[in-house]
This record gives sequence, C-alpha cells and structure tokens, in this order.
Amino acid sequence: MSFDGSFTHAMTKELNKTLSNGRVSKINQPYDNEVIMAIRANHKNYPLLMSANPNYARVQVTNVPYNNPSVPTNFTMTLRKHLNGSILSKVSQVDNDRVIRFHFITRNEIGDLKEMLLIVEIMARHSNVILVDKQDDMRIIDAVKRIGADKNRYRTLLPGDQYITPPKQNMFNPFEASDSNISSIQELESKYPNQEMLASNIQHITQGLGKDTSLYLANYLHQDGNVKTLFNRFFEKFNQPVPTLLFNENNKEGFSVYPFINNSKNIQFSSLSELLDKYYASRAQKDRVKEQGGTLIHIAKNELKKNRNKKKKLQKTLDNTKKADEYRIKGEILTTYLYKIESGMKSIELPNFYDENKLVKINLSNQLSPSENAQKYFKRYQKSKNAVIYVNEQLKKTNEEIEYFENVLSQIELANPADLTDIKTEFKEEGYLKKNHNSNASKKNKRQKISKPEVFTSDNGIQILVGKNNLQNDKLTLKDADKRDIWLHTQKIHGSHVIIKSFDPDEKTIQQAAELAAYFSKARDSATVPVDYVKVKHVRKPNGAKPGLVIYEGQKTAFVTPKEKDVKHLRENNK
Repeated sequence: MSFDGSFTHAMTKELNKTLSNGRVSKINQPYDNEVIMAIRANHKNYPLLMSANPNYARVQVTNVPYNNPSVPTNFTMTLRKHLNGSILSKVSQVDNDRVIRFHFITRNEIGDLKEMLLIVEIMARHSNVILVDKQDDMRIIDAVKRIGADKNRYRTLLPGDQYITPPKQNMFNPFEASDSNISSIQELESKYPNQEMLASNIQHITQGLGKDTSLYLANYLHQDGNVKTLFNRFFEKFNQPVPTLLFNENNKEGFSVYPFINNSKNIQFSSLSELLDKYYASRAQKDRVKEQGGTLIHIAKNELKKNRNKKKKLQKTLDNTKKADEYRIKGEILTTYLYKIESGMKSIELPNFYDENKLVKINLSNQLSPSENAQKYFKRYQKSKNAVIYVNEQLKKTNEEIEYFENVLSQIELANPADLTDIKTEFKEEGYLKKNHNSNASKKNKRQKISKPEVFTSDNGIQILVGKNNLQNDKLTLKDADKRDIWLHTQKIHGSHVIIKSFDPDEKTIQQAAELAAYFSKARDSATVPVDYVKVKHVRKPNGAKPGLVIYEGQKTAFVTPKEKDVKHLRENNK
C-alpha cells in the first residue's frame, strides 16, 4: 500500500493519539528535505519524522537512529525559533488528501498565545514541509523546499506568501460518503466484474485511493453481501488498523493498515510507525547515501571504468610482447647466416636451428645492411622484454586500483550517511577528491577525526567491533586492537574488519562475530559465507598498500549465513 490519502487518515489518527498535547523539545534536520522533531508526550520522547523526500515522503514516529549535521540549516533555525517549547494541540488531515497539519500553540514576542501550523504535503517529488502562521492570514514563514512562480504557476511556497492548499479534485471523501456516493460505487460494482477495471473507476471518483488500495477495495466489494456494508466495513479498518508488512504472491514486500493479502510470511506490528520503520529503514538509508554520497559514487565509478579500460589496453600490449622470443630467434638466425643475405633483399628464408632447421621467412629492410637488419630484431626483442616488466608492474597497480574502488563502492552500498565523511576524507588523502585550499578549511581537514566503529556484544558478553570503511578498518585493526585480539574478515570478499575484544573467545562468540563480518560485506544476502579469523598479530599491511588492504596468515575459517535479526539482537545486547 502506498502512503495515499487513506493511509494518511490512519496515520493521522495514530499520531493524534500518541502526540496530542505533547511539547516540542528538539528540532533537527539530519537529511535534506527531512525534519525530525522530538515531542515529549505521556512522559516519553517521540521522534517525529516529517519527510519530503521525493521517493519516501511520509510522516511517522521513528526509532531509526540518525546523526545531526554540525551546522543546522536555515529551515531548522526557523522551526526552532517559532516552535521550540510549543504544544502540539492536534494533528489533522485535509479531507482525505495526503496533507497533514500539525497544530502548535505557542507565544508571540509579546507573550500572547498564537497557533502555528506545520503542514506536510506528501506528494512524491512535490512533497514539502511548510511552516505557516495561522493567525496572520495563513502567511508562510518558510518551507523546506521553496517553490517560486517559475516552478509552479498555481501557487508559490515562499516566505511571506499566503499559503494556498493544493488544488481540489472533484471526488468524495470515503470516510464521509453520502448515499449518492455509495450508489455510484454500487453502479460501478455491478458494471465492472473485473477487479482491475472496477478499481480504476473507483479511483477516479474516490479521494485518496492509491492503486493498491483501490485494488484491495475492488476485491473486497466483489464478496457476497451488501455493497454499502462492505464499503463501510473496508474503510473502518483504517480507523482500527492492524499494521501489516505484506508479501504478495511474488513475495514482493509492501505495507498496509490491514492484511488484505493472506500470506504466511506477513508480519504484523503494534503501530503504523513501527511498520514504516521496518519497511523504509534500509530503502530510505540507501536513498540518503546515494543523495549525500553522489560525488563519491561518481568518482569511484569513473575511476573504476578508467582502470578497467586501462587493464584491457595493458593486456593487449602484454599479448603483443609474447613475440619477444620470436624477434630474438630471428636476430640470431640472421647473425648466423649473414653471408647469405644480399643487399636490397626484402625477405629471406633461412633454417631455424631452434625448430629442426625448418625454413622460416624473415622480413628485411632493403635500406639496411645484413648486420643492421639483425640488430633491428635484437632491438625489438629488448624493447618487448622491457615492456613485459613495465606492463606487468602497471597491470599489478591497475588491478589494485580496481580492487580498491570495487571495495569502496561496496562500502558505500552498505554505509550509513554518517560513514560517508570518512570515505570523503580518504578520497582527499588519496588525491581522488580535490582538497579545499581555504586556510580555515585546511585547518578543519587536519582536525578531521575518523569515526568510531560500531560496537556489538555477543551473547556471552564479549565486545565485537565492526569497521564500516577503509579508514575505520585500518585504525581498528592496525592501531586500536590488541595484538592478541581476534580479527575476522570475509574470505576473498569485500567487507568490514571485525575485532573480537578477547584473547580466547568461545565458539559462540566467534560464530556471532563471523555473522557480523558476513553481514557487513558484499555477501550480505548470501548463504554459507566463508569468514577467516586469526589473531591480530598475524595481520599486517603491505608497504604502500591502499587504505583498508591487509594480508594475513595462519587463519581458520568459519562458514555462516548472515541474518538481519541476529545483527539486531547483537546490537541490542550492547545497549
């Protein structure tokens, strides 16, 4: 189910129940177009996420951790100025549209009570979060996305403008359906026995129905019974939701207020917010990483493409140097039979004493003497021989570059947005990203600290550290770890360095650490992943090696199948 008007209806009721009369304690904007507002209600803090992300626009209470930027955005500062300490009186929905209004009671400069609205419009790429002064004729204070007349002729969303609601459509609200509305639905139900056709036509007259919701409704109406009763019963489920992670016949994942699809894999949750955390956590994180790490991904892919092309050319050159021995043999044959070569000859056939004296044709230059022709072949031989050494050296470096950037891309794929800072620092140090030569920026770069690895705890209480990028991995393995600790890494697969903070860990701890190593690797979705483990003292970094690259010896190997629930369990152990 999409975050359509009907789902918005259910979410509005849940937020009202959870947050009404709560006080705003913190406001942050950890990502572009996403605001998190901490609201204290019923002796508990609730992080309210309001997202205008074009792909994952939504409103919910979230428990997914986030990191705040060091410098707050202008929009954040505006929200703090007007809403910090205010009371959330209620949450309302505009008709059955994807527009939610948060009504805040605050005080103006002279201490009088006033009502401010924070309006969240959930409309794909047109999604927005808008702060409006209700008392001042719905004047816009600011918006997370400012929209001028050049982008929208119907309405502008700029500070000082009057807020205009999105254009209304000639549809009826299913939660306030009249008898005539129900009659229209009855006519459609009898006219269209096909589920898809019925769903499409219902969608055209009913407000706030996404494609999947209309399909569920069409299927529901095709049951035996009175259409009016079925229609009302269907929408009553949005007032008393059973939040469900749905799996269709193709095992494609979706979220819904009710298990409209019967599947043994369906998972039910205690709240819609908890459901959305589960559904969006990895999807939204990947999107944020792509958004914030776009430059890093572009650099890595370009370097990877460049080095793969270079490898092809070097391989071609290496293939050509295989003729080196042929040049040497021809030079030696010419030297042996110089007396048979006459001036002006363009070729000659001579016996090859390396191949049972079979005749071999040798091309000659009629501009050179017999001796000079022989020397020409020896020079070609020496040039090819030197080229082999050079090309092999270049191939080794190129393969290392390819390995390095494949590793970085896999790290970005598994990264949290906070991990990107280290990768950016690494690219600057390695010369792939230009450094800012501003003096203040240079000082800031020097003070840049490498972020800390993630900490887990095994069931037997032993700490396990997991590096998330090359700089973390190098620091964790080569500087912070005790030489007697246990080091783990997926075998010949890009992944994290993992350290068990124990000199003699039990088998269960090794198994759980191996599962972490497999989960935070390119083999996350694989089964029976080989993970090598050895004491840190047997791990070393070759001279001149790229960040994150180490070699080791004397290892043992564990085979594990990584599971997200096991990783969450080990994360919970550390709390």
